[in-house]
Amino acid sequence: MQARYDIAIVGAGITGCAIARQLSRFDKTLCLIEAGDDIALGATKANGGLVHAGYDPAPGTMKAKMNARGCELYGQWSEELGFPFRRTGSLVLGFCDEDLAALERLRVGGLANGVPHLEIVGHERIAELEPRANPDAVWALWCPSTGYVDPFEVAIAAAENAVANGATFMRGAPVKAIDRPDEGGFVLSTPKGDVHCSVLINAAGSGAGEISRMAGDRGLRMAWRQGNIAVLDKEPRALMPLYPLPTAVSKGVIVTGTVHDNTVITATAEMREQGDKDTYAGDVEALLSGARKLVPDLDTRRIVRTFAGGRAVLEDTNDFLIEASGAAPGLFHAAGIQSPGVASAPAVAERMERLLREAGIDLVERADWNPIRRMPDDFDLASLERKEELIETDPAWGRVVCRCETVPEAEIVAAIHRPPGAVSVEGVKRRCRAGMGRCQSGFCQSRVVEILARELGVDPSDVMLEDVGSWIVDGPLKNPGAPAGAIIEEGR
Repeated sequence: MQARYDIAIVGAGITGCAIARQLSRFDKTLCLIEAGDDIALGATKANGGLVHAGYDPAPGTMKAKMNARGCELYGQWSEELGFPFRRTGSLVLGFCDEDLAALERLRVGGLANGVPHLEIVGHERIAELEPRANPDAVWALWCPSTGYVDPFEVAIAAAENAVANGATFMRGAPVKAIDRPDEGGFVLSTPKGDVHCSVLINAAGSGAGEISRMAGDRGLRMAWRQGNIAVLDKEPRALMPLYPLPTAVSKGVIVTGTVHDNTVITATAEMREQGDKDTYAGDVEALLSGARKLVPDLDTRRIVRTFAGGRAVLEDTNDFLIEASGAAPGLFHAAGIQSPGVASAPAVAERMERLLREAGIDLVERADWNPIRRMPDDFDLASLERKEELIETDPAWGRVVCRCETVPEAEIVAAIHRPPGAVSVEGVKRRCRAGMGRCQSGFCQSRVVEILARELGVDPSDVMLEDVGSWIVDGPLKNPGAPAGAIIEEGR
């Protein structure tokens, strides 16, 4: 069976989802194709969530053009799509007069990139802006436009808005082959069926090279820059993002707050084998050492999670590739979207629309396009009056499943059924934070599995932690005839 679409986007990370949202406003049929079983399974989830302002990329690069514009758009995107975004400002700390010269270079480059209101400040102003910053810092670059988000929340919000506007989301559909039929366009072969499209957008992250090769373009050569990240428990007050001076390949170890008031130490940058997501002791020690230089009183005993992920880097360049293919008409690339990919996503989507128009593709806005996606009810943040109202409408709002984040059963059910909904434990976590807290799902995971099985109409042994093959439940240990809630299950 072959489904036909005007446009197919391969890759449902933050870049692909942002492009899908941007293009869903036009009178074109659209399909977002993801190899994994959910949105944001690659670099998007293994990310500190910083919306960098754009002073770091070299002026004139694609990164510089996308970063500053993307950061500017986040306020509008947050309002329209209903995801949390805090524009807190940031400080790049310097500790000697030699650092002052480097900070001034960043300031000048940032102004050239269009970053507003950059200022070099001294010790007293640093202490006013962020009292926990290292008191040994004597200079800093103050950037008011920096902010942070949860990147997977942005991707999910954009995908939900695209689907609400008619886009199709195909999950569990890795592209195995791409044919170029005589009548034009592309035919993508996936385990979920073939997809015929006139326009193919390659936003496949670390798989962008293979998609490029299969589509008849030069095979982009991708490298894997792996980063380890540490998440600390919630603080009474979230930290402002604090940066060291950047290196040639990385912004260095950064300490930042989050929209949910955790502290994140992000990230190391080591070239490793493709797909390496292991957490390395040496990398974690580098995180802790770098963090203490920025925030000496940071209590690293409060770490609740360490994890790692990879950034899809184009070999021989440290820049983004966002362009139409010169060899395969109808193919467009959004590749090498490493840091500052989260900050740049809205601008990358904007540029992709422009590239399609320049290629002669007629984009007519739909009369029924709705840019608004309402933020789902968050019971933990709701007022007492709203909580009472929710419980009155459905008692499941009063049955708390995740104690750390105060997530009730009804919120989990909503995350499963809000298209494209969660089909795994981690998919639930990314949508409503069940399991994201201090105990890291030690208390609530079995209940989430039970709710997923019930709502999806499957056996608990069919519920995955994340992707295909990540089973949690093996089967009953005893009382196999007992009700599902009474079964004692063995984890794999």
